[in-house]
Amino acid sequence: MSGWGKYNPDQAPKKYWSLEEAKGKLETYCAYQERSQWEVRRKLYEKGIKGNAAEELISEMISDDFLNEERYARAFARGKFRIKRWGRNRIIQELKMRDISPRCIQYGLSEIDPDEYYDSLLTQAEKKWEKTLEKDHFKKRYKVIQYLMSRGYEQDLVQEAVVSLQKG
Repeated sequence: MSGWGKYNPDQAPKKYWSLEEAKGKLETYCAYQERSQWEVRRKLYEKGIKGNAAEELISEMISDDFLNEERYARAFARGKFRIKRWGRNRIIQELKMRDISPRCIQYGLSEIDPDEYYDSLLTQAEKKWEKTLEKDHFKKRYKVIQYLMSRGYEQDLVQEAVVSLQKG
């Protein structure tokens, strides 16, 4: 039985921030890597700062240019595509979860080069096709398509990539 909800004397109590301390900590937090307002709000809540105090700190972070949703969306989209090889749908979904505006999401997606995107899709399709040990051609095709769609690639592009694989 786990100790959920029970006091654990070995576990350090949660460290809350004072308002003075919070600004410096947030500047460091945001300078380390791009953050969204949602992430900063979550961090503040974790550290015991809520409501108007949190919103004021976030406003200060925006005016001091530590927080910028457009810059965040661009960096997020670039990183998730280049490093994790996510498709546009997955990137859009993740940005929406972080309360990024549709306009900023579009700016983020503009960071992805269409040719590089399709090449990445083809590469992943080829790898998955080789790794999928399925005798039935239709089942194999289905599995590859499902995999690519779960990575966030658009259905029409996935179909096109799988067809080009089968021709080659």
